[in-house]
Amino acid sequence: MSQRYTTKELRDIADLAQRDLHDADAADILKWVGATFGEHALVSQSMANAALAHMAASVAPEIPVVFLDTGYHFPETLETRDRLVERTGVTLINVVPAISIEEQDRRFGPYLHKRDPDRCCHLRKVRPMDDFLIDYDAWVTGMRLAAAPHRKERKVIEFDPRRHLVKVNPLLFWSDDDLLRYTIENDVTVNPLMYEGYPSIGCEPCTRRVEPTDDPRAGRWAGSGKLECGLHI
Repeated sequence: MSQRYTTKELRDIADLAQRDLHDADAADILKWVGATFGEHALVSQSMANAALAHMAASVAPEIPVVFLDTGYHFPETLETRDRLVERTGVTLINVVPAISIEEQDRRFGPYLHKRDPDRCCHLRKVRPMDDFLIDYDAWVTGMRLAAAPHRKERKVIEFDPRRHLVKVNPLLFWSDDDLLRYTIENDVTVNPLMYEGYPSIGCEPCTRRVEPTDDPRAGRWAGSGKLECGLHI
């Protein structure tokens, strides 16, 4: 499979869609993605709250769901992935890094995530996702400003100049209450760690439990000053 649209066409599609759909319902945005790109689009799901994948399975089942399996995930995260597939029948693609953790340790030394978390994220998240996205025209993410206010420059639909595709963030303006309402009304699959003090869930070695009064992302790369894995930069 290869991209169906040229870079200029994708840029134009993103600009027009942002103008027309920036305040549309998330389900309608996903329907537009399915109608416009079909199997040449994908939804990425981190397996914390699987609302985005659930909605995609409901309104645009032709779009596959991608899970980035870094090799460092909590067991609960992998169980959430498997439970989502069982409950929705969504087509799920498991994307893995080119090198195993063992090979990474041999090349760069053990505990790279502690010594150089940016490089570890690049090897286990950014590079495999970039490689996988090459043939796709659109990438749908679960990004929400309520969960990551430092991403305030993001748009609902935008052109990604680094990957040359349309990036779609249908939940961008969803509040925590919006997410909770959809989750309860639709019995969405949720990672049990969300109820155990992990409001933002990444790789196990780099994620810690936080207090209810903390910033939801305070448990990610705690003490390092790092805010992003690099996927959304």
